[in-house]
Amino acid sequence: MTILMIILAVAGGAMLSIQAAINGQLGSKVGVFRCAFLTFSVGALITALLIFFFEPRQAVSLLDVPKWQLLGALCGVPYIVIMVLAVQRIGTAVATVAVIFGQLAMSMLIDNFGWLGNAAVSFSASRLGAIVCLGIALFFIYASNRSKNAAAVGRD
Repeated sequence: MTILMIILAVAGGAMLSIQAAINGQLGSKVGVFRCAFLTFSVGALITALLIFFFEPRQAVSLLDVPKWQLLGALCGVPYIVIMVLAVQRIGTAVATVAVIFGQLAMSMLIDNFGWLGNAAVSFSASRLGAIVCLGIALFFIYASNRSKNAAAVGRD
C-alpha cells in the first residue's frame, strides 16, 4: 500500500507540473487572477461532484472542526497565483523545483516540531542531504535556463 501511495503522490506531482505549464500559458493570455479563478471554479465543481457521488458520510462536518483547520484552504490561492506568474518568467521546471524545495523545507519543519497536530519526525542527516540535493538541483536547472537564455539573446 505504501508503494501505491508513493506512485499516486508522484502522479499528483506530475499533474501539478502540467497544470503549472498550462496555467502559465493561460494566465499570460487572460490574466493571472482569471486563470486562478478558472482553476478554483472547475476544481470546486469537480470536487462537489466527487463528494456527492463518492464521499462516505462523515461523523464530523466542516462546521464542527477546529476553525484553524479551515485555513488550509487559503494556501491554494497564493500557490496558483505565484505559479502562474513564475512559470511565465522562469519556466515550468525552475518554478516546480522551487515549489518542491519550499514544500520539502516546510514539511521538514512541520515533521520535526510536530506542528499543526502532526506526529513529530526527527530531523536527520539523510533529510538534510535530501534538501541539499534538491537545492543543488534547483541551482543547476536555473543555471541551465540562464545560459540558454543568454545564448538566445546573443544570437538575436
